Amino acid sequence: MKKSFASDNYSGVHPNIMKSLMEANSGHQSPYGGDEYTTKAKKKFNEIFGPVETLFVYNGTASNVFALDIMKEIGSAIICPETAHIFTDETGSTAKVTGMQMLTVPTKDGKLDIEKAKKYLLFKDTFHRPNPSIISISQATENGTIYTLDEIQKISAFAKENGMYLHMDGARISNAAVALGCSLEEMTRGCGVDVLSFGGTKNGIMFGEALVIFNEKLKNRVGEFEYLRKQNLQLHSKMRYIAAQYLTLFENNLWYKNAKVGNEMAKYLEGELLKIGISITNEVKGNTLFAILPEKIIEPLQEFCYFYVWDPNTSEVRFVMSFDILKADIDLFIEKIKELTK
Repeated sequence: MKKSFASDNYSGVHPNIMKSLMEANSGHQSPYGGDEYTTKAKKKFNEIFGPVETLFVYNGTASNVFALDIMKEIGSAIICPETAHIFTDETGSTAKVTGMQMLTVPTKDGKLDIEKAKKYLLFKDTFHRPNPSIISISQATENGTIYTLDEIQKISAFAKENGMYLHMDGARISNAAVALGCSLEEMTRGCGVDVLSFGGTKNGIMFGEALVIFNEKLKNRVGEFEYLRKQNLQLHSKMRYIAAQYLTLFENNLWYKNAKVGNEMAKYLEGELLKIGISITNEVKGNTLFAILPEKIIEPLQEFCYFYVWDPNTSEVRFVMSFDILKADIDLFIEKIKELTK
């Protein structure tokens, strides 16, 4: 196979997005966001999310770290699930760049348990401890689970009752919105999210992520954050190439169509695996699926179509479906499993 089930980062660029890059490559434009594409893209974000401030950055790590950095106060700390990407997969960049400590909460499904997070409220009573002033959640989570709108609203209410901001890592927010049948605005502004890291590279674009600010207090400081973006090495001189991709991603709901394919292919893979007796360990709603494979077939199967081993102790593996996965790709994969288990 020429495709991978390891991550939606492995896929190429959607043809429409590639075309937009070629079109943006014509003529000269003002640098550092002064171009017509960036202006139009920011207006488009306002149409999708309501009145927001949008800042484009290079990558997902930056969109998360930068988002957390703009919410930082003196002595701030971040409450997040112990499986959060900002804690497990950012090589410590969150702590290095922001200087903030992460206060992790045990989780079985990747979601934040408010009751377990309440213990950190005691930290607010003394300057000897880091002050929990930010909550960060991922939608969808690293475990493939998806917060309902009600769950996000409850976390937001908890945050606001205790003087905290709510950040959403939206690397796969498009898949979550498709799964829940709601709009991007309903899932964010409508649920009380203060800052969103909106992901595009896992849904068909080449590079660049968007920082979307809803909170009015923070929106009024966007001029300061532009300095901070430069200091954090995230100001793209030819920003039109990031912005042009987002214009196309939102055009004719391409973001929705791409995510829908990923979700549908995950459900199709689930059904085909169940037919041949492979156990599924998560409720498949988005584009991520976890399964238990016979240990002896994992390595040769990875050589055929690469995927990640999630838990080597139990032979649990993770499959992530991209926008360009076809049923034929999954059928080939299933046939390979049958061949290896004979």
